[in-house]
Parts: sequence; C-alpha cells; structure tokens
Amino acid sequence: MPIGGFVINIDPEKITETISTLATFSGVEIHGSDSKGNVVAVLESKTAEEMEQIVKEIMKIETVYSVGLTYFNGEDEVDGQY
Repeated sequence: MPIGGFVINIDPEKITETISTLATFSGVEIHGSDSKGNVVAVLESKTAEEMEQIVKEIMKIETVYSVGLTYFNGEDEVDGQY
C-alpha cells in the first residue's frame, strides 16, 4: 500500500472550502495548513497508479495551484514483483 506525503498549494483566499473538498477524497488525510495556502496531506492508496489518479483529480480543483510530493513509501507494492 503506497503512502505519500504531499504539500498542496492552494488559493489562500479559498483555503477553508478547498480543504473541505480535499477531505472528501478517499485516502486523503489533511495534517495542517498555513495562511499562505500550503496544505500538508498524506495520501494512501492500493497502488501507485491509484495515487497518481487521486493527484490528477486534486489538480482539477480550480483553487489548487500545485501538488508536490515530499515523501513516498511503496515498498509493500514492489515486494515480490521485481
């Protein structure tokens, strides 16, 4: 099960509503934010491809400027596959 840490940069004027939207995504946990629009989130998914799809969906939110990966652990996913 891949787990990734992300910094999501959003429009600071829309931070509350955007965090509420992000919280509706399955596998997304919000761990903090600041007044500049930086949101710290952890994403968990069944596969790396599924995580990539979640990130693509987050990027479709109009108030999201960027989604930056800061940490990724996918060792369970590769055990026995290579």
